[in-house]
Amino acid sequence: MSTDRSTTRECPRCQKLEQRNHQLEQRARQQEQRIAELEAQVARLKKDSSTSSKPPSSDIVKKKPKPPKGKRGKRKRGGQPGHPRHERKPFDPSELDYIYTYYWDRCPCCGGEVEIREEPQGLQQVELIERPIEVNEHRGSRSWCPHCKESHYCGIPDDVRKAGLTGPRLTTLVAYMKSACHCSFSNIRKFLRDVVGISISRGHLRKLCAKVTESLQGCYDELTELLVREAVLNVDETGHKENGKRFWTWCFRASLFTVFRIESSRGTDVLLKVLGEEFEGLLGCDYFSDYRKYMKLNENVLVQFCLAHLIRDVKFLAKHPNPDNRAYGERLIELFRKLFRIIHRRDEYKTEEGFRRALEDVEARLLWYATMDPPKTKEAANLAKRFNEHGDAYFRFITTPDIEPTNNLAEQAIRFVAIHRRMTQGTRGEPGRRWCERIWTAVATCEQQSRSVFEFIHETVVAFFAGEPTPSLAPDT
Repeated sequence: MSTDRSTTRECPRCQKLEQRNHQLEQRARQQEQRIAELEAQVARLKKDSSTSSKPPSSDIVKKKPKPPKGKRGKRKRGGQPGHPRHERKPFDPSELDYIYTYYWDRCPCCGGEVEIREEPQGLQQVELIERPIEVNEHRGSRSWCPHCKESHYCGIPDDVRKAGLTGPRLTTLVAYMKSACHCSFSNIRKFLRDVVGISISRGHLRKLCAKVTESLQGCYDELTELLVREAVLNVDETGHKENGKRFWTWCFRASLFTVFRIESSRGTDVLLKVLGEEFEGLLGCDYFSDYRKYMKLNENVLVQFCLAHLIRDVKFLAKHPNPDNRAYGERLIELFRKLFRIIHRRDEYKTEEGFRRALEDVEARLLWYATMDPPKTKEAANLAKRFNEHGDAYFRFITTPDIEPTNNLAEQAIRFVAIHRRMTQGTRGEPGRRWCERIWTAVATCEQQSRSVFEFIHETVVAFFAGEPTPSLAPDT
């Protein structure tokens, strides 16, 4: 007995089953797509400082991953085995104020006479004197000359009058505590009252900082003008608070000085204002869009994008739930490991040419793998586009000597600003912004040049009170 196939296809029950099967398949595809979207969203939410450009402080609320088995844990505190011992250098005899020598004039056992047979063993001790200030009163007097029949007034010197209540060193101490020590005016006031022995209001402390701000104007303007002439600059920016408004602190770090600038913009206009369109040096920075825009406006500038930021984005793909992204990221991570293995073993290469050739070989393999056939995913396509458009800017340190592959120099300099922001909660107006710009520039530059921040500020304040030229922070080239 034969069965007509057309009749079977037109069977209502079969049609319902086919329709139901089609609906289930469509629903399964939608659910798979939804699951992939949710997994990608979870992966983005799980980003931390190791897989993105987020600051390390954002990792505090997240649970630390357990260390892999078989690897050493965190090292113990204190001195490490095999490291040389570090001891404090004793004071020079010329730096000692008093020398106390203890000896027995009689034998403590029998009371007989004794003789000193060896040099006494010393212990140097530093102590804070009870009142570490001196209070002076300056008086101007009028004299009468019986020969000329005129009176002559001898006034108070201008530098003393300009200093006012506090002398140069005490003014410098206030500025140093406010800047380098991140102290508030209230804490400085308590320190001066309880330790130094003088009561000064918070308002007067603010006026002292305003004097220091004015004294630093000359050296700050000088360093700002020198930025355009630098061969290499590392640039970074971070947020700045001011009365609920959003400002940005820009950091321009040269080899021997650093300049900070607070602006209301995070855009390219700040780079054009500071560096102009004729800057011909090399700019080390992250992959922020306005740096790329500046590259288009200034054809003379060379850029080294931060390789550390790129590696974090690659690590994100290496931990992505999508297996294609994961395989793509893991392969790139392995090639980056080879690149840094060569950098760390630089001494093993006999010539500089051989070292550079090894780096170029890994660079070529990285760019080829990253751009030739990336996975058909949004994340991989974005990363491949970065390699394709700006691959040379990521690996410029290979062909240009004395260039860092990362932007760590600027990030380390701007860390001081981030700490200060958390301690002080920002500024309240233009005078506060000018204070921050100039004092941060002085502190960072003195650290780079191994100079005493306190002594430089003191020299600047003394010159300002005396009406003399401001001491320079420009490097002696």
